[in-house]
Amino acid sequence: MASMDWRKSVVYQIYPKSFNDTTGSGEGDIRGIIEKLDYFSKLGVDYLWLTPVYESPMNDNGYDISDYYEVNPQFGSKEDLKELLEKAHEKGIRIMMDIVINHTSTEHQWFIESKKSKDNKYRDYYIWKDGTYDQPPTNWESKFGGNAWNYDKQTNQYYLRLFDITQADLNWENEDLRRDIYDMINYWIDFGVDGFRFDVVNLISKGEFVDSDGPGKEFYTDGPKVHEYLNELNRNTFGDKDIMTVGEMSSTTIDHCLKYTDPERNELNSVFNFHHLKVDYPGGEKWALANFDFLELKRILMEWQVAMDEGGGWNAIFWCNHDQPRVVSRFGNDETEENRVLSGKMLAIALHGLKGTPYIYQGEEIGMTNPAFKRIDQYRDVESLNAYSILRDKGMDASHIMDILATKSRDNSRTPMQWDDSLHAGFTEGEPWIEVSDRYQKINVTHALEDEHSIFYTYQKLIRLRHEIDVLTYGSVEPYLMDDENLFVYTRIHEDESIMVIANFRNKEVPYPENISVEGEILLSNYDDRKDVLRPYEALMVYGQDE
Repeated sequence: MASMDWRKSVVYQIYPKSFNDTTGSGEGDIRGIIEKLDYFSKLGVDYLWLTPVYESPMNDNGYDISDYYEVNPQFGSKEDLKELLEKAHEKGIRIMMDIVINHTSTEHQWFIESKKSKDNKYRDYYIWKDGTYDQPPTNWESKFGGNAWNYDKQTNQYYLRLFDITQADLNWENEDLRRDIYDMINYWIDFGVDGFRFDVVNLISKGEFVDSDGPGKEFYTDGPKVHEYLNELNRNTFGDKDIMTVGEMSSTTIDHCLKYTDPERNELNSVFNFHHLKVDYPGGEKWALANFDFLELKRILMEWQVAMDEGGGWNAIFWCNHDQPRVVSRFGNDETEENRVLSGKMLAIALHGLKGTPYIYQGEEIGMTNPAFKRIDQYRDVESLNAYSILRDKGMDASHIMDILATKSRDNSRTPMQWDDSLHAGFTEGEPWIEVSDRYQKINVTHALEDEHSIFYTYQKLIRLRHEIDVLTYGSVEPYLMDDENLFVYTRIHEDESIMVIANFRNKEVPYPENISVEGEILLSNYDDRKDVLRPYEALMVYGQDE
């Protein structure tokens, strides 16, 4: 594969279960990814990030790993994965694996042994604490709802589980555990993978185990030894290799993320943060209906952009992933086909001009929308089902809860990839594990590739520009008009080059702002011509060069 600065890379995220089914099982598989490698070549991406394909009971769609060394048979075999690596490499595409090292499934052999007795060697691989039958060790809350501790009557102790009841948190204080984690990661490096995405990795170091005035986040988020552990992980595994790494950072801070990604500290290449994707959480509450706060969206994005740029850190930049609603439904407009296409392109241009590594989530490049499910039995996500039960117990009307899920559920991004207008959108010849969006007959890859004005080709052009124009990778970030209720405007500057991005986030005409020059070569726009006003969802990327 040709060598390239990893900072110029664009990553495409695959949720294998919903990507492409070659067996008729109703679930996607690794061979389905192999089958679509030419599609990725056409799009132009550099890395494919696969969400977990390891052995798992799939209570949390693979983020509950029961064997780090084995491939889940529902996705295929290790031989399939090896073939994917080889064929992707032949096309110059690299493969990034998703690793969960904060917790394992309770079906993992370590936990099975840990549960046998307090004296078992593996007991200390997990976080066990005393409590009483009706009084857990602390009042911390699980991110999936309920208390974060689960009682085990056999040994009369509680284990910590910050997520699902079947996801037991690992005890990183234990040196043997850390050594086993490093051995596992080195196994996959030797296997041939090219990168790792580390799930909720800033939660691996826990602080004091005491009651909280809130859900308890302050005792395990960016914990006391997290940087020490990540440096040790780096030194013992990928640090001296051509491996790209990104850490998912839950409820983190800029200061910590500068440390995580400072090249001198030898921790990680880059980080995901999610603050900009909580601007439609009224009062911080996810499970509530609200329009997104545009000014807050700009403030957060630019606060991180400027601080990470000036501090020498590196962000992942993204709108979508397997845990987030579809962005065209969330921050764009999916009510008409024209608005879906215009706002989908606008959102792409607005994001891909930013500094960092762009991530494209499967279907984003063709403008897939939330499926607008109407019944609770259409949902599969454990977090969504738990939220439904909790909100019903609080007396909330069922129809209102369904409206909330239709905008906030993780399943909004997990419906099958829409390949064509045939039955089940060409995803499977069987019965899909979750229903296909009923808009697949118009929104699908086949139609997108046939239409030279589709959202797909905007993403293709943005990827090519990222590869070709240095200012998009290395340029500083200068935000403008931060109080403007309609426009998102910023400039990237590197040496004698500049790029201005101006995006109208509203479904109305907006005057060009005074004192902002948009003269120069238009690299990309979502309209075919220029007017003296910015039209609904109009976006421009304008290139300038000093004489």
